[in-house]
Amino acid sequence: MKSTLTNWLLLFPFVVSAQSHPVKQVKLSRFLLQSSSVVSATGAELSSPGYITTDYWFPVTVPSTVLTGLVQNKIYADPYSGMNNMLIPDASDSFNHQYHLERYSYLPNEPNPWKKPYWYRSFFSVPAADAGKRFQLIFKGINYRAEVWLNGKRVADSSEMVGMFAEYSLNVSKEIIPGKENSLAVKIYPLDYPGLPSHPQLDALGDFYDNGGPTGDIGKNVTMLSSVGWDWIPEVRDRNMGIWLPVYLRTTGSVIITKPQVITDLPNLPDTGFAKIRINLTLNNGSVEKQTGTLSISITPDNFKGNTLNISRVVAANATGDQLVQLDARDHPALAIQKPVLWWPNGYGQPNLYRIRIRFSVNGKISDDTSFVFGIRAVSSKTETVNGWVRRDFYVNGRRVHLVGGAWVPDMMLNRDSLRYDYELRLCKNANVNLVRIWGGGLGETDDFYAGADRYGLLVWQDFWITGDTHGGFKGSADWPLESRVFLDNVENTIYRIRNHPSLLVWTGGNEGHAREELYNGMRDGVARLDGTRPFIPCSSGFSKAPASWKGSWPDDKPAGVYSGGPYSWVGEQKYFSLVDNGKDWVFKDETGLPSQPPYNSLVKIIPDLVPDSTLPYPLNNTWGYHDACSGNGKYDVYYKAMVDRFGKPASLKDFSIKMQLLNASGYRAIFEAAAHKLNETGGVMLWKLNAAFPSVIWQIYDWYLEPNAGYYFMQNACEPVHVQMNYDDSSVVVVNRSFTATPEIRCTVELFTLDGKSVFKNTKNLHVGATTVTSVLELKEELSSRQGIYFLVLNLTDNRGMPVSHNVYWLSGGNDFKSLRSMPTVTLQTKLTRTETYAADENKWTYEISNPSSNIAFFVNPQLWNESEEIMPTFWSSNYFTLAPGEKITVTALCPRLLSAKKPLLKLEGWNISAH
Repeated sequence: MKSTLTNWLLLFPFVVSAQSHPVKQVKLSRFLLQSSSVVSATGAELSSPGYITTDYWFPVTVPSTVLTGLVQNKIYADPYSGMNNMLIPDASDSFNHQYHLERYSYLPNEPNPWKKPYWYRSFFSVPAADAGKRFQLIFKGINYRAEVWLNGKRVADSSEMVGMFAEYSLNVSKEIIPGKENSLAVKIYPLDYPGLPSHPQLDALGDFYDNGGPTGDIGKNVTMLSSVGWDWIPEVRDRNMGIWLPVYLRTTGSVIITKPQVITDLPNLPDTGFAKIRINLTLNNGSVEKQTGTLSISITPDNFKGNTLNISRVVAANATGDQLVQLDARDHPALAIQKPVLWWPNGYGQPNLYRIRIRFSVNGKISDDTSFVFGIRAVSSKTETVNGWVRRDFYVNGRRVHLVGGAWVPDMMLNRDSLRYDYELRLCKNANVNLVRIWGGGLGETDDFYAGADRYGLLVWQDFWITGDTHGGFKGSADWPLESRVFLDNVENTIYRIRNHPSLLVWTGGNEGHAREELYNGMRDGVARLDGTRPFIPCSSGFSKAPASWKGSWPDDKPAGVYSGGPYSWVGEQKYFSLVDNGKDWVFKDETGLPSQPPYNSLVKIIPDLVPDSTLPYPLNNTWGYHDACSGNGKYDVYYKAMVDRFGKPASLKDFSIKMQLLNASGYRAIFEAAAHKLNETGGVMLWKLNAAFPSVIWQIYDWYLEPNAGYYFMQNACEPVHVQMNYDDSSVVVVNRSFTATPEIRCTVELFTLDGKSVFKNTKNLHVGATTVTSVLELKEELSSRQGIYFLVLNLTDNRGMPVSHNVYWLSGGNDFKSLRSMPTVTLQTKLTRTETYAADENKWTYEISNPSSNIAFFVNPQLWNESEEIMPTFWSSNYFTLAPGEKITVTALCPRLLSAKKPLLKLEGWNISAH
């Protein structure tokens, strides 16, 4: 068995294509993995061609952390499931000793399997015809240090390759052996300081989890801080050590193109009819001779139809070094664009993209060739002071954008691939999100993430890797991270890597705290020097109280003007309106949220052991606690109590689930409608958080299995471009137009129904709704105060053709007592599939008409698409968890990835009082 696994790569090595392409980039993905405690050979030996080891090696597919590789090889059970993570030793010796985890180490005589480095080995062949070419070995991301050996020679050591967020490009032209097999060995070192986790969440009503651990010492490293555990993710046992991003072998001529930057300017704003493009790049000449060649650039529409722009210039690249090249409209008039097609964020226009291709040729032969997409757009920000509180506003193409979205956190073990990224970002777009915040305790995200954000029109708010939980704001130390050079190298590398993405809106100095002055200035100055096209703000929090002598935001030198601080637990709908009306830190709220129970269909996956503990509120057991249903974390007991007070004690797990969805729905709707009712007095509102790091039951609008909860769809509804809503502060009905386009001749119908479906009030008004405005329709306070019991407020907007624009329904009761909802009669809905189409090359689309022919309210209707035994996830619904008045109908669309829905799926309908079919 040992020789079989060893020969797996020896017999089937990677072969770099022998085709005569002048520039090639090949991903090296098949590796063997083993601990250095097992392997006694040196790097020189392990990377020597023909070296045969007798040790057992695990086959892994890179990208892969060490723990991911061991799980795939069945050494450890899946840490995402149940309590399996408590059957794996931790990187902290003291934590292992406290919880007796040493017994689970798979390595003989090694109680901590993550303490010593791991070796990754791979083998590949290069065509003999490529002799004389330039070769680069590119590591997109390692964690935490790496030593690289190729064909018996060390090409990088662990002092050069350190830090999780840098890309490492190694010139291996001298080490590559064309025409023969090449042997690569990479020694990955664990974090310098593994960090001490907090106590695990083993009690469903336990104490608050100490984010970042009790000392925050994970912050000594430049790494994913949340890998030591947070109140929404358990500690990652190996701290994600490994090769966590792809490895490439790139073959070129002697001169390569590095650090390309495309800068777009709209100099006549607010007029967007003219744009200028500037291009900066560096030519690196690896030869000892000066190379004179032709730089050729083409710019082509990428996702729309249009003409191609071509320019060229003769450039001399100095011997053995870098040559900066700058191109602009003064020397190349083609870079002055009349009537440019702009990139707009989701909800404000199309995210139009261009593709730039840059080639450098010497004597007619291409030396290097690179291509990427960009967008023509301009971003900026400015501050306003409102009753003593600074509010920051953001602008895209000269127009103020009200930001709605939330924080994005990394997958627990970094197992997202390009398809998963696409699904999740598509879910965000479908929720009418226009911004995703890369939280400071997570990652500098992957190339796949930013490409998806560009494609879906999602603005990106990029924190650097500082947080008050580890860097002295709440605990930890401002002296961390310990190596300033490593941190600033990772910052610089990240700026170079993602600065061309049109989705990138703003850089921040971190989350809820600030770095020491040396690092703070390094981030601020790095953004100004290496980017210079978008703002930098001190941090994503009003908690950061840097000394007054420090510089403020760049370029305006003002305060950040954004504020976190929640609330993070359940509060009533009226509370959010009160907070917004009072202003203060809600002039721009970048963190708020509530526990958000996943739907019933996901629960069995998240909590495999669903047997209730009789000592806990039904249906909890302590596995729920490990998946974040802890009293201290999301104040789950407050959340649970609100559900019981409003809807009554759950009679079954399914009853519990749907009641929790009702709570999610009204809570998330209130967050976004409260901010919207002061559309032009608030800069935006952002959730803590959008997504899940592992199967969790709090703070997310869709779960780890990609199933949206009801809060997702009520957020989708609240953030639609033109939206009708009731304000909880004064019971008024208003129309919110987020878009840049006025909507004349729109009709608003307001109708009030009793629990038994009787209409007791109706009002219809014709309106003219201006762009980016809130338009009053009517006051309902007196009408509502005279009502007893439960009633439904049904709001509808239609255009001048009678087509639906917005639909919104509230369930209301004077004392928020909704227990009588149990008495609602069962309703049978009618469904009709009106259209089936191929929406895109990889997607199917179904359109359904769902109607309520009864004389009763059809409450909280949840359509689902199923393939045989399970619901299809993800499914992108245009609307869900909706309510239909008697005689009312709705048309909804559902899009599914074709690989998940090759056959016609089954439509299932569920809901509060819906006869399932």
